[in-house]
Parts: sequence; structure tokens; C-alpha cells
Amino acid sequence: MTRGGGGEAFGQVQRRLAADVDAALKRRPAAEAKLAGALRAVAPHCAALRASLAEALEVLVRRSSFDRQLYAGVIRALVEASDKRCSPLLRAALATDEAGGLAAISAACFSREPALATPLARAASGRHAHLAFAAEVARLARGESAGAHLGTIAPKIKESHRIALCVELFLPLTRAPALPAAVAGALAVLRDAERHLGRWLVLGQVAACAGDQQPLAEARTRSGIGPTSSRAAWSLVAWALDPSAAPPATRPTAELVARLSDRPSSDRDTTFLFRLADARAPAARGMLESLVRGLPLTDEVAVRAARSLARDYGRDDLRGALSELAADPHREELRGLAAAALWDIGERPLAIQIAEDLCGSRALGTQVWSALVKNAVSRPDGDVLSEARFRRVQWGWVE
Repeated sequence: MTRGGGGEAFGQVQRRLAADVDAALKRRPAAEAKLAGALRAVAPHCAALRASLAEALEVLVRRSSFDRQLYAGVIRALVEASDKRCSPLLRAALATDEAGGLAAISAACFSREPALATPLARAASGRHAHLAFAAEVARLARGESAGAHLGTIAPKIKESHRIALCVELFLPLTRAPALPAAVAGALAVLRDAERHLGRWLVLGQVAACAGDQQPLAEARTRSGIGPTSSRAAWSLVAWALDPSAAPPATRPTAELVARLSDRPSSDRDTTFLFRLADARAPAARGMLESLVRGLPLTDEVAVRAARSLARDYGRDDLRGALSELAADPHREELRGLAAAALWDIGERPLAIQIAEDLCGSRALGTQVWSALVKNAVSRPDGDVLSEARFRRVQWGWVE
């Protein structure tokens, strides 16, 4: 199946998601974040679903529902798929007093639609510093500004707005083409005010991709001074900014990994651990092993750890643990994730068989993973269980 073509793999989940979106427009659901994340995972591959999302976005923009997770998921999904129906709606959102919120401005960074230039320029001169800053970044990303205005706005950003900018604007930009070098000075101002290491890293990554060597130099300097725990954290930050270097010997811990996440430390997010695991860092093995010590596998993080250990660290015994979980009807919420992990470790016939059995699952996440595994048959080179998909489908993070 080609990108954007829809097709049999997504037929059942597409119909369910379209119905769930329609219901969500009538009454906000408790699990709206999970719905939004599922939309982000499926929409790039399913034209029929994008048609439903375009209709939903028209309603959300008309209502100015810019604070809803559904809105953020829909507008990002449509722009990511370069869906033409999104352009006039995105322009309408940007033209409001709230400039459509950070989700719309972030989406504009990835659009080359010329009609967005005027509302973005208006937003960049608005009275809300964080929205003006975000709009100027979008203009810089689109080649419509030299970025000189950023330096005057950056010192005015409040802490709460800086956090929002990091997660909603700059985190998506770490997966995008590099911004022009003019962004470096403003990012330095934001980093100087940032006390959370994971958010500092996001800002540093965007700056480093833009050609700024200062974040890496600062991380390397800090990895050699201060308390041992601080040096360990900064050594990992330095490696993340220059992943061409060998991973450091620093052993990750739950506390250290949480500090290096772009999420609040209280979320205990393990994203950085799996960044190390994907690089086959020897030091990551100990923490990965601790996550699967008590078999059977009991949660989504343990499933990811089993996948990494089986694929990259020689733990072939965990293939059986993943197979057992994927076949366990009492763990419906994890079966699709296990099937995706099986696909990634090379157990593809089994993964496809399980995915077929799960295509009508009552658990939305499981049904989505099932469709993604089935879709991978025609595109067998990439991982199904990618970091972005995991965050969206399992945890409802729609950045």
C-alpha cells in the first residue's frame, strides 16, 4: 500500500476512528488524548480517515477549540500528510486572535502553503509574546523571515510559556529539517532560563541542527564539573547532541532517564533509555534487563525493553515472552504492541497472524498496532514500533 492510499489494512480502524471523532465533537471523551494519538499514527497512511479529519477540523476551528487535544492531533496529522484540505482551515485558525494556538503555529512550520504568510506575519507582531515568538520561528522555518525579531521576544517568555514552546513547537522541530542559524541566539536565551535538563536538550538539539556549536560545548564542559550525578547527566546530553560519538559508559537509572525526558520528571518517561538502546549502548543493558526481570511482561515499557533486548542484545529467550503476551486474551491492551515488537525483531509471519486476529480488538491502541503491522507488509524496511508511534498510540502524546 502506498502512502496516503488507505486500504484494507486500515479499513476497520478507520471506521472506528471516524466514528470516535464524530462522537468527540458532540461530547469531549475522557480518553481524548489516546484518540488524538491514534489519529496521528493512522492518518498519514489512510486517505479516507483524513477526509473525516478535515471535516472535524472545520468544526474545531469554527468553535475556536484550540485547547483540545483532538484539535492538536487533527491539525498536525493533516499537515504532516500534506493534505490540501487543511490549508484554508489552518489559515483561518492562524488569523484568529489566538493564532490557532501553538498547535497551529507548529503545524505551519511544516507547511509551504503561501497563503499562510500573512496571518503568520500578523501573529508575529501580536501582543502575546509566546505566540509571537512561535510565529516568528514558523516564518523562519518557511523562509519568510531572517529571524531578527526573535532576539527581542525571547527574554519576555514566561516559564509556563517556555515549557509549552519546548514541547509543542521545538520538539516536533527536532524531527524536521534544520532551522536557519538565526534561531541560535534566541534559543540560547531560552536555554539559559531552562532548569529542566530534558527541555534544555530539546532546545539544544534544535540549535545544534541549525549549526550552533555552543550547546555541545556547554554540555561537554558541564560533564566534567560538579557533582557526579550532574556530570553523568551532562555526558548523556553531550552524546545526544553528537550521536556520531560512541555512547558514554554512563549507566542510566530511572531518575536520570526521567530528567533527560522532554516530559515532566514526574511522568517517569523512558524515552532517553530507548534512544540509548537504539544505539546499542552497552551501558543501557542493565536498566533494560531490570524492566523485564519479572516475567511475564506486564506493561508497555517492559514490552519495549524486551524488543530492544531481543533485537539488539542477544536475549532470544524474550521472543517467547513477547509471543505469549501477544496471544494472551487477558492482556488485550498490550497484545497489539507485542505484535509490533515481534515484527521489529524479525518474527514477521507470527506478527502478521496475530495482527489479523486483533484487527477488531476492543482496545483502540491494540487495533491501531494491528493495522500498522498489516500495513508494514508492503513497507517492510522500517520499524513499526517507532518512538513517535509509541508516544502517540500508547500515551496519547500528540506533538
